[in-house]
Amino acid sequence: MGRASVAVEVASETVTASDPAILVAAIYRFVKIADHPSLREPLQQRMREGGIGGSLLLAAEGINGTIAGPPASLRAFMDWLRALRHHGETLFAETDVKWSGCDKMPFRRSKVRLKKEIVTMGVDGIDPNQSVGTYVDPEDWNQLVDDPEVVLIDTRNDYEIEIGRFKGAIDPQTHSFREFPEYVAKHLDPAKHPKVAMYCTGGIRCEKSTAYLKQQGFQEVYHLRGGILNYLEKVPREESRWLGECFVFDQRVAVDHDLTAGEHALCHGCGWPMTKDMLDHPKYERGVACPRCADEVTDDQRARRRERQRQLDQLSSDASREKSFPSPTTESNPIPSQNPPESKSVTLD
Repeated sequence: MGRASVAVEVASETVTASDPAILVAAIYRFVKIADHPSLREPLQQRMREGGIGGSLLLAAEGINGTIAGPPASLRAFMDWLRALRHHGETLFAETDVKWSGCDKMPFRRSKVRLKKEIVTMGVDGIDPNQSVGTYVDPEDWNQLVDDPEVVLIDTRNDYEIEIGRFKGAIDPQTHSFREFPEYVAKHLDPAKHPKVAMYCTGGIRCEKSTAYLKQQGFQEVYHLRGGILNYLEKVPREESRWLGECFVFDQRVAVDHDLTAGEHALCHGCGWPMTKDMLDHPKYERGVACPRCADEVTDDQRARRRERQRQLDQLSSDASREKSFPSPTTESNPIPSQNPPESKSVTLD
């Protein structure tokens, strides 16, 4: 396989006084990539060298993921990615990025995975580069969704919508993005719903959902440019239509309107977010079950989850004895899974 080459070296090695301890970047780019597997090792190596944690998905249709690291290192990585030449083209020069911050590394390792789709809808022939809905900037979003003729749909999964959504948004009650086409077939009609607006966390799912609706004959299809994260960054709280917190796919679990870590925790048994009150519930057991799923956990599942939690506690104890947080690795030190055993499949956004 061919190897990617680097056009220019890094250019953003400065740290500002306002930088968080750890910078987080949610990125995606729909672009046709020839021989995409050959990019895996250069990306993985660069992440290791920069102490960058998180997960990137690579497919023939583009790149998607959430990564984090020291501010200078993460900016340098993004400079490198945007300048990366692959088969003579800078494919990622226009990669979409949503920035946020946190106090500590939200990932325990770095990984680059090869996939069929960078966001899985499971429908062939959907290409956001060919046909997509109308982008609506955060500053114009309120005016659009206030239109009584607009049907506002949250394209995220049920466990994400549980802790926050836009006022008036419809919850499709989907467990994964693969179920969205079925929801459209059962509940939406181009003749009855002339205006449809959709949103998701960072914008990537709406690239495909709006392209799909256009394919199905819907004429006026809109989506929030940059997703919820961009809206929270750009729209003042006092003008916001957002209610609750925004689920994110890292150890922060959720962010508030200021894009700082929210108040929810994650049940690593079922994968659903938990409120603080649920942590005090007698059915809650860390790493094993929460009040939502405790009655459905078998004895075998409970035993395996307890052993998994014991191993994670041991890894955390070992790490705390180090003088500084270890650089993310690709070895066996996994982040608490985004796909907990016996639970739903989670798709990055």
